[in-house]
Amino acid sequence: MKDEIIYLDSAASSQMDKEVFEAMKPYMLDNFAVATSDFAYSMGVEAKEALNDARERIADKLGASADEFIFTSCATESSNLALKGVAEKLSEEGNHIIVSDIEDFPVLNTAKALEKKGFEVTYLDVDGEGFVDLDMLEESIGEDTILVSIQHGNQEIGTLQDIEKIAEICDENDVLYHTDATHTFGRVPIDVNEISVDLITVSAHTIHGPRGIGGLYIREGTPLKKQMDGGFQENNLRAGVENIPAAIGFAKALDLIDEEENERVRRLRDKLIEGIMNEVPDVMLNGPEEKRTPQNANITFHYVEGESITLHLDMRGIAVSTGSACFSKSLEASHVIMGIGGDHERAHGSVRFTFGRFNSEDQVEEVVEATSDIIRKLRDISPLGEEEEE
Repeated sequence: MKDEIIYLDSAASSQMDKEVFEAMKPYMLDNFAVATSDFAYSMGVEAKEALNDARERIADKLGASADEFIFTSCATESSNLALKGVAEKLSEEGNHIIVSDIEDFPVLNTAKALEKKGFEVTYLDVDGEGFVDLDMLEESIGEDTILVSIQHGNQEIGTLQDIEKIAEICDENDVLYHTDATHTFGRVPIDVNEISVDLITVSAHTIHGPRGIGGLYIREGTPLKKQMDGGFQENNLRAGVENIPAAIGFAKALDLIDEEENERVRRLRDKLIEGIMNEVPDVMLNGPEEKRTPQNANITFHYVEGESITLHLDMRGIAVSTGSACFSKSLEASHVIMGIGGDHERAHGSVRFTFGRFNSEDQVEEVVEATSDIIRKLRDISPLGEEEEE
């Protein structure tokens, strides 16, 4: 393996920016106090002020007030709190929840857990590009519906849902709306003053921030039951000592992202898609061409297994991920590829390339060249191609 890795799996977790780490260091080594009240010792007051400043900066990116944003340990906890918190708070008013069937696991498995507790869950189908049918959504809402949870950007194929229209439908039917924005926050603008979404899951690890820190936007007045008992931190909605260094790192990570960077990431994505489509036969892009997250390219390579591609790319110092079941503890193929109408062959041959700040055009060219060479060699020895020819 070569010394310098070409990392194209930023949707899984991105490389922390050094400026983010430098912003965090003072609150890891020098001021290590918890966020105490204004009447306590000075280190605690300073820590609290730093935490509140980070909260305000992150909330501002959503167009929200600081009081509407709480820190969590990750996106998974945020989505758990959103779904379970609303379900338990409103259980006497209704027991029906709606999600799409290509949600990320924090939403999907939380919905399944609520089903086991007696809640009714509707799993909306999506079309061939991953979009929810808005008419089907509206038809699925009934008198007992209390919450809709449909993601902003898909974790595997990058589909950008029309959350503004989804929010309008929910608002018109007096139903709460939660969206998982883990793969869009910082990359695709969201303004809660323009979109009537009630709860938004966000995370730092996909935007060159630290791991172990997430957040949940909670529109003022949204009913939510606390899930973690203990102290009264985070507006008494999430007990536990706040991770102040990570919160500061989260805010710094957002400060470093601008539209110029997002446009550059988008160009790298398009360059890779175009290169592979031109150089490699029998491939298909999963997800839409236009309405997708700027950092995501997901491509199926027919007649080849995704894990083989991933391993061979890794041997050349290129890190990507695959939708193959062999790379998962589950024996099931990607539920997202299957959800958009794919079969097991398509799912098992899919590879996700996701970009970040530290990728370059030279890297893309190297990846396209390496991928083309690998696919050609794997197909030469693949029984899948022979079966297709027969």
